[in-house]
Amino acid sequence: MRLLRSHHIAKLVEVVDTFFPRKAPSPRGGRPVILHQNEVVALLVFSCFVAPQRTLKGVYGLAQTFYWRRFHLPTYKSWIRKCHQALPQMYMFLDQLLDKDIPIRFMDSTMLEVCRLVRADRHKVARGVADFGKNWQGWHYGFKLHASCGPTGRLCAVWFTPANEHDAGQIPYLVNDATVIAVGDGTYSARIMREKIWREHKAFILAPPHPKQKKKIMAGWQHLLLRARPKIECTFDYLKEHLNLVSSFPRSVMGYFVHYVRILLSYQLMWGF
Repeated sequence: MRLLRSHHIAKLVEVVDTFFPRKAPSPRGGRPVILHQNEVVALLVFSCFVAPQRTLKGVYGLAQTFYWRRFHLPTYKSWIRKCHQALPQMYMFLDQLLDKDIPIRFMDSTMLEVCRLVRADRHKVARGVADFGKNWQGWHYGFKLHASCGPTGRLCAVWFTPANEHDAGQIPYLVNDATVIAVGDGTYSARIMREKIWREHKAFILAPPHPKQKKKIMAGWQHLLLRARPKIECTFDYLKEHLNLVSSFPRSVMGYFVHYVRILLSYQLMWGF
């Protein structure tokens, strides 16, 4: 990606405006909007490009420091409210940027902890929404991101669940009628779900055989696709290690998903422009 400067945020605002055209001002007048919703989305996304911030407060401080001439920022309380109101718009923006026509997909899930496991019993922010889940790394408390991506790493579908939801049950949200082959790990080998996906979408679910299936035959192309499956794990690694997808700082469930969606949206824009 090209080197970004502070003035490039104006280009990002133009991109958001093309997806969500601004309405004409009301002829009856009224109080003018200090910070438009499209500008809020641009600030949330652009901060991930230039200086990834873990909190909305960090994005607000970044805007006060570097973009105070470009935007008329409201109070911090109004800023948080505008960020929460921008969540549906950001999700629709992300949905339009997903590569839904990719025939070959790699799917997997990753844990999104909302706090350390030792503090899970005292955690109140996501209580009733988050849950305990276990994978090969151990126990976690929080949410789970289910996603599929294409051979280039661009996201094709995303889905959020509590951490205790099984991966195979989320396959219908990760494939569509354009999918020909969906490659996953051993958790996606459930026979009933694979037959359901074949009936509804004519998509073939490819997963490695169970260790006890020693006589199961594998074609050469299946072996090549299974070797390429870590592509989705590389995507998760970039989201977590470089864009700070996992965070325990939000103070509401809405704040958690504002953070998650803005990170996914910025990642998708990085690969598209």
